[in-house]
Amino acid sequence: MSEANKTPTPRRQPRKAPARRPEPAPRRPLDRAGAWTREHWTATRERLSHVRLKKPSKKALYWSGGIVATLAIAIAILIAIWDWNWFRGPVERMASARLHRTVDITGDLNVHPFSWQPSATVDGVRIANPSWAPNRGQMATIDRIEVKIRLLPLLKGDVDLRLLRFDRPNVDLYSDAQGRATWDFSDGKKKDEPTRLPPIRNFIINDGKLKLRDEKRNLTFNGAVNAAEQLGAANRGFELRGDGRLNQQPFTARVVGGPLLNIDKDKPYPFDADIRAGDTYITARGAVPEPFDLGQFHMNTTARGPDLADMYGITGVALPNTPPYNVRGRLSREGKVWRINGFSGRIGDSDISGTISVETGRERPLLKADLRTRSLDFDDLGALFGGAPKTGAGETASPEQKAVAATLNAQQRLFPDSTLKVDRIRAIDADVSYRAATIRDAPVNLSAASVHVKLNDGLLRADPLRLDLPKGQVSGYVQLNARKATPVTDLDLRLSNARLEQLFPIKLMGGTPFTGAVAARAKLTGTGDSVHKAFASANGEVMVVIPGGDIREAFAELMGVNVVKGLGLLLSKDQSTTPIRCGVAHFKTSGGVMTANQIVFDTGPVIVTGSGTVNLGSERMAFRVQGHPKEFRLVRLMLPVTASGPIRSPKLGVEPGKAIAQGGVAVALGALLTPLAAILPFVDPGLAKDANCSALVGQARAEGAPVGKTAAR
Repeated sequence: MSEANKTPTPRRQPRKAPARRPEPAPRRPLDRAGAWTREHWTATRERLSHVRLKKPSKKALYWSGGIVATLAIAIAILIAIWDWNWFRGPVERMASARLHRTVDITGDLNVHPFSWQPSATVDGVRIANPSWAPNRGQMATIDRIEVKIRLLPLLKGDVDLRLLRFDRPNVDLYSDAQGRATWDFSDGKKKDEPTRLPPIRNFIINDGKLKLRDEKRNLTFNGAVNAAEQLGAANRGFELRGDGRLNQQPFTARVVGGPLLNIDKDKPYPFDADIRAGDTYITARGAVPEPFDLGQFHMNTTARGPDLADMYGITGVALPNTPPYNVRGRLSREGKVWRINGFSGRIGDSDISGTISVETGRERPLLKADLRTRSLDFDDLGALFGGAPKTGAGETASPEQKAVAATLNAQQRLFPDSTLKVDRIRAIDADVSYRAATIRDAPVNLSAASVHVKLNDGLLRADPLRLDLPKGQVSGYVQLNARKATPVTDLDLRLSNARLEQLFPIKLMGGTPFTGAVAARAKLTGTGDSVHKAFASANGEVMVVIPGGDIREAFAELMGVNVVKGLGLLLSKDQSTTPIRCGVAHFKTSGGVMTANQIVFDTGPVIVTGSGTVNLGSERMAFRVQGHPKEFRLVRLMLPVTASGPIRSPKLGVEPGKAIAQGGVAVALGALLTPLAAILPFVDPGLAKDANCSALVGQARAEGAPVGKTAAR
């Protein structure tokens, strides 16, 4: 082969050095362990991939199946012949721990598990009373309880009862004066929790008995309870019927509902209720939206009776005393909150409307209300304080209130002796707003009223309290402290921007006897569990000021007992007036006795001075006023005028043989009017600067000083 035809031999390329991998970071112990585990598992899987498992022989399968079947049959036979009474002890202990009292099973316990709806029966169940109950016997005895439950929902954690049956349950309930109840199984941890039962398809109560004794509400009840497919001719399946005593009055209750078989949990369950306690009558028609969940229901309710306070025995909620009432509303429950929407009707001779709610589950229930009245009969307020409305023709009052009114009338008294139920005030909290658009039949010319009342742990305060006049208002607060052993009442009320002629719209001899501004303030504190006791022990002060106005000259002359001129002006129907410069009456109150050492009424022709007392305990008054003509007159009588007797009907008179000389006027005025500058700000700081009253005070000082110096000599 020629050199030209030789194929050139390719040169070997030098190998490239492999790229050096970056050295991995040193592994942590956990990373090294994880890597080893993965490698070990991979190697094991590769080794086992070549191994073939042998199929079990038919003989082995037969043996295995036989063993499983034998075990299943053995378990079934064991269950079938098992004496389930062995579980009575564990069931008793579990129920006792759950209910916080002893539970016994004196009969047989039977279970039937082989069904898609397993069932069980328990005979002779006894539930004891809690340790504090005076009756150490049984709270409940039940001859038999039968339960049937769906299995599949139970495996998911849902309870769906197909049957719950009670045969001859006998339940004896008790609540003491402290409010503890034997049916409270919470051991005091969760009070007033609503009863919520799981869905029950068929609920049966056969020949049930129910007894209840409530010391706090003064209630006893004996009733029968039955629930079946149909009771009587009517289409009803549940009935609770019984009677007893409430506040020594006959008490009956009847609650009926539809059949409790084939209950649909998504369909509301209807019921009717009829309750009578003496003259109190309550009816209701309602429904439970989700059957057996008593945490929610609603019903249209009507109620009538002689006094709303009597509802305490039925509802457990302390309500104020009222005249006879007839009200209605939609009562509903949402968990721990009870509501009355659309509340309306009449209380006494006044209309009422608004909303009410009661929240339970607290240390004390909380009552909230927003109430309105279009036309308030002022007489109806008397019942709130233990008194009574007027008992004349057309007035609404209960027999008890008429008896109270007759007693007060016979004794010529205003303040009632009815005892305040302090325990009820301490047992509830409240937040109530009330407004009356118009007021009629008031002793003074009131036009409207409003009040916000709060009650917290026995402290009741009406603040602000406002009574509107055609012009001006009465405002302030009234407080009742029932936290102490003896209740204490405080009040601070002011009359401002008012007019005499509107406050006392009097017409005499064809005209108004007086006009002018008037202001007043009363600040008192009293102790006692009745209105009468509180006023009979009152301490404080009361003051009335008339800073200016006009009075018919005829009456001004008569106040000075210038009989000739005063009668002449009256008989001639003279309507001429004379100015009122200033009028002041100041009362110091101690131990229920109001003492007025400074009564001054200054008019154009006459200055009237006087003193007197009002005994709030005996409800009697004694006043003596003396008129002093400013001009010397030949024909006059200057005799003191008296007013004495019961507060509600005093008698006016003239004190004979007490005529005084005109020269004593300066001395009397100097003694009475000098302290006015110090007491006028009690009513209104602006009155101390009032031109008329300031002038009167200045005149008293100017006229009284020389006379006083003369007397001192």
